Amino acid sequence: MSRIRRRQAKFVGHMRREGLENLVTTGRMEGKKSRGRQREKMLDGMTSWMGTKRVTDALSESWDRESWKDMIANAKGQGT
Repeated sequence: MSRIRRRQAKFVGHMRREGLENLVTTGRMEGKKSRGRQREKMLDGMTSWMGTKRVTDALSESWDRESWKDMIANAKGQGT
């Protein structure tokens, strides 16, 4: 599982540093939400196992590659 998390975090860091991809991953959809339990977003899951409180804290770290790499290396090994 740690390999999967590491790759997800690298992917998110890559997407944040690009232009259109950043808009797609952080944008919001207009309209009503569907019924039932909402799906967990990948970014919300990452903040829980990285130990940050907010998604914006984690995403702001992605601009600095060295601190992002450190955050990935020190991520907690919690369940999925």
